[in-house]
Amino acid sequence: MNRIIEQIALLKENHRRPLCAYIYDMEHLSEHVSRRVRTLPPSCRLFYAIKANSEEEILRALLPVVEGFEVASLGEVKKVRAVSRDIPIIFGGPGKTDEEIEGAMDNRVSLIHAESADEVRRIAWIAAQRGKVMPILLRVNLQGPLPDATLAMAGRPTQFGIDESQIPDAIRLAQSLDSVKLEGFHFHSLSNNLDAEKHVRLVQYYCERTAAWIEEFGLEDISYLNAGGGIGVNYAEPEAQFDWDLLVERLGPALKEKCPPNVTVLFECGRYVAASCGYYAAEVLDIKQNHGKNYVILRGGTHHFRLPVSWQMSHPFRVVPVERWDYPFPRRELNDAEITVVGQLCTPKDVLAKDVPVSGVRVGDVILFLLAGAYGWAISHHDFLSHPHPDHIYL
Repeated sequence: MNRIIEQIALLKENHRRPLCAYIYDMEHLSEHVSRRVRTLPPSCRLFYAIKANSEEEILRALLPVVEGFEVASLGEVKKVRAVSRDIPIIFGGPGKTDEEIEGAMDNRVSLIHAESADEVRRIAWIAAQRGKVMPILLRVNLQGPLPDATLAMAGRPTQFGIDESQIPDAIRLAQSLDSVKLEGFHFHSLSNNLDAEKHVRLVQYYCERTAAWIEEFGLEDISYLNAGGGIGVNYAEPEAQFDWDLLVERLGPALKEKCPPNVTVLFECGRYVAASCGYYAAEVLDIKQNHGKNYVILRGGTHHFRLPVSWQMSHPFRVVPVERWDYPFPRRELNDAEITVVGQLCTPKDVLAKDVPVSGVRVGDVILFLLAGAYGWAISHHDFLSHPHPDHIYL
């Protein structure tokens, strides 16, 4: 945090324009992920889901640390191949086009997660035309019940995966096609689970389902169980994060008991990998009061940092005081007040935090949003109203 605040002071010293920047602590990113990789049970591998943040600097920092990258489009495949010719790639997501399947093969993708029986057929057809055998995982939409989480992709009607009741037919289909090789199953059932104990039980459940299909269909050469991502980030209480130590302590014995022999368990985490390394810093342009509420208006907004409004939450932040004041009139400020933090957009939905108590804030101070390294810039509508983009600074 001290490094980030020092960087903000340096930026304010060197630039007169209002500050707006994403700042990434790359040392923290490498240390955070290295420790996760190091402490996983031996039968597990960690992939980074680049949809969370696919900036080249992030990918290059993670390249020597993670097992590989998980992608969800041909564009993401190309981003990975721009930083590495040979790191393993796994390709998921519904609605893959023929061009994407062909591009996956051309770019030596290791595994394609097949989302439907027809997608299995198209992968097989395209592979046959090229004289290839494409390794696939069947993505399963489990019946559940599953743990509660911010987002659910299985255990209920969604566009993701193959209904569990249809998996036997999908297995038979894959077995009948010479140009695909069924390597295992993909379970990405939920997002942002904060309970480590429940996550261990969830992976155990995946193991049980995989073991049952291996036995029923004689799938002796199954190699992978992809447990997906879903490990959460606690935005409401930044000091109370997912208990990784408990996860790995319980996961080892759970896998020894439930995971089929010679099956490697893959995790494809995005938010949990990248969130804590990133900060969104935006200068206060104005402070005003309307209908009894205090509004702090930033140089920036949800066109840069869409995550808070997409989840309808107040994103955690701290006020960074900036002493510089260049105007000849008094500086507007609030003390011991509740503030709603908004951006520059012409919509009342441009809200990043609502009714949050602060001890003090002034025009010209900087609001520093924490845990902004994932699903921040990557999911935002950058050019709405044609405001300037934020700076991107990689420490």
